[in-house]
Amino acid sequence: MPRLALLPAILVVALAGVARGQDAVNDATEKAMKEAAAKAAPWVCKIETAGGAATIGGPPGGGGGPGGPGGGPPPVRKGSGPTTGLVIARDGYVITSSFNFANKPTDIFVTVPGKERKVAKVIASDTARMLTLLKIDATDLSVPAPFPKAEIRIGQWTLAMGRALDSELVKVPGYSKGIVSAVNRIWGKAVQTDCKVSPVNYGGPLVALDGRVIGVLVPASPNAEGDTAGIEWYDSGIGFAVPLEDVLAVFPRLKGGKDIGRGVLGFNPKEPEEMYNVPVTVGSIAPNSAAAKAELKVGDIITHIDGKPVPHFSALRHTLGPKYEGDEISLTVQRDGKEVKVEKVALGSAAAATFAQPFFGILPMRDDPDPGVEVRYVYPKSPADLAGLKEGDRILKVGAGGPARGPMPPGGGLVPVTGGRAQLGQIVRAAPVNADLKMEVKRKDGGKTETLTVKVGTLNEELPEKLPMPSSKNRALEKPKAPVGPGPKPPADGKKDEEKKEEKKEDDKDEFEKGLLTGLSNKTNGREYWMYLPDNYDKNKSYGVIIWLHAAKPGANEAKDMKKIWEDYCDAANFIIIAPKSKKGEWAATETEEVVTTVREALKPFTIDPTRVVAHGMGIGGSMALYMAFNARDFVRGVAVSGAPLAGNAKDNLPNQPLSFFLIAGNKDPLLKEIQETTDKLKAKKFPLIYREIADFGKQYIDQNTLNELTVWLDSMDRI
Repeated sequence: MPRLALLPAILVVALAGVARGQDAVNDATEKAMKEAAAKAAPWVCKIETAGGAATIGGPPGGGGGPGGPGGGPPPVRKGSGPTTGLVIARDGYVITSSFNFANKPTDIFVTVPGKERKVAKVIASDTARMLTLLKIDATDLSVPAPFPKAEIRIGQWTLAMGRALDSELVKVPGYSKGIVSAVNRIWGKAVQTDCKVSPVNYGGPLVALDGRVIGVLVPASPNAEGDTAGIEWYDSGIGFAVPLEDVLAVFPRLKGGKDIGRGVLGFNPKEPEEMYNVPVTVGSIAPNSAAAKAELKVGDIITHIDGKPVPHFSALRHTLGPKYEGDEISLTVQRDGKEVKVEKVALGSAAAATFAQPFFGILPMRDDPDPGVEVRYVYPKSPADLAGLKEGDRILKVGAGGPARGPMPPGGGLVPVTGGRAQLGQIVRAAPVNADLKMEVKRKDGGKTETLTVKVGTLNEELPEKLPMPSSKNRALEKPKAPVGPGPKPPADGKKDEEKKEEKKEDDKDEFEKGLLTGLSNKTNGREYWMYLPDNYDKNKSYGVIIWLHAAKPGANEAKDMKKIWEDYCDAANFIIIAPKSKKGEWAATETEEVVTTVREALKPFTIDPTRVVAHGMGIGGSMALYMAFNARDFVRGVAVSGAPLAGNAKDNLPNQPLSFFLIAGNKDPLLKEIQETTDKLKAKKFPLIYREIADFGKQYIDQNTLNELTVWLDSMDRI
């Protein structure tokens, strides 16, 4: 037989051998998976709950998936079926995902294989990794062996296990197979797997093929925090597990019955949006934080933590991510060109380091290019009032008279306020609460100059009944004037008074159509909107902005109705209304970026006051306003909403991106409880907040008394 005739036969035999070999590998892998699942079965328990809310989490429209703005979770309807836990101690301790209790159930039950169902008690939670420790009355339970973190390898087989509807728990738990797809994820706190991971196995184990437990499955997100963060990725092939080795390390602390959270230094970087491209420069420091106790200073550059380089903020987050409050670290910083080492810095809690907005107690006059800041209004019993400041006084110079940190001169000297209210606001926000600030003030009465010492307080939200008018000097386009002082006078520009008057007339002309403008759209993205530009618009005044986000399915006359409510106020207090439209009738979080772009571009021709940009809405439009504010903090400075709760948790309060809130609810609104919980969330983060509950109101917009208060609040946005 010719040799060539033998080749097909040889090839067939070879392929058959490969196929048999592949079958053998598949059989061996399948057998190993079944054995691993059977080995883990005694540790995987069933968790059932009763009571609690039906729906949890989620921004408006449920559009905050992995590609959405801010990465927020969509709303989740809490299932009625069981979830999963993992036994970690023989005497009845069970660890599980905090997601299983995000709806705040009234009762929790745990069933361990071979045991009766038991009532469980919550012992404590690890809020950094979103784990909860439960205790049941049981002894001699089987416990798993942890798979060492150092031995976890990308590509190794894993099983994501969970208890489903097996009422007797006699079967092997359900599982999905996959591999370890990444390690050191979620800022160093989790292992990533491509197993399908969903609510039924949150709290269950991620198991290696030898039966040891790699970690506890949880929803997680690199950008968001809270019980539901990361839920949007369920069954997507992106799942996370907290290494069991880490869980066991912190178990003794949880067993003590006290919640533990992530450890924080308590500072904000100078450039918070730059995660990778700039050094970690301290921009502001929270009072009583670890950074304050370590005597860090604004302008310090953090270069190393525990001897590890942190070239940018992302590296710092990875280094601090796995650490808890109370953990000690060492720091190396660059200060004034010198290297400074700080040892034994005990990390604080996020709550302790939460920033409270410092408050001086004045409203400044707007659009005033003269040197210093003229006082428009003094808040009663505020630090400014107690120091003797009066309406009409002019603050000329400011400096540190105590332990304040920030953009102030060394040695407590005074510097001229040449940057107007923006500079004064920056100085006050950078000063720690209870710090002394010295101010040189020119009195309205008599023109005498005095030096006052003001102790910085915290912002309270007591609204005056009304504010003095006018609010503006009507000179927004004039360049700031240099402080008056010794030296030669600047040369005259050679122009006659008549010429200057004619130039001013030309400058005062504008080409804008005013009043209610409908049928507008953004040329780039096609987003439709309407606008109200006051009939008396004057470009030499700076205008606040009300971004109206409509409720579901707005009426045909919405623009006219809103104009009727707001036009007198907008004309008197210098506000522009702009109202983008949702693309599908109801808002989705994924629209945030495009909405902000549309508003920014529409406002370009006008003189805008960046301290008075407010997101305003009702119902789902209000929820969208809350979400947009937290995800466009470089633009939005206030949120006023009616009948709208915050989905998920509030983000941190930042000194360089202040936010204030005005929340309205009817006492007959079905969402009243959720709105009240929103106020608690915002207060916990120390945001300035006014809450008004209107009697005999359900889902209506607003009553006249509350509207009057809201207008005063809007006119107070630039308080210092």
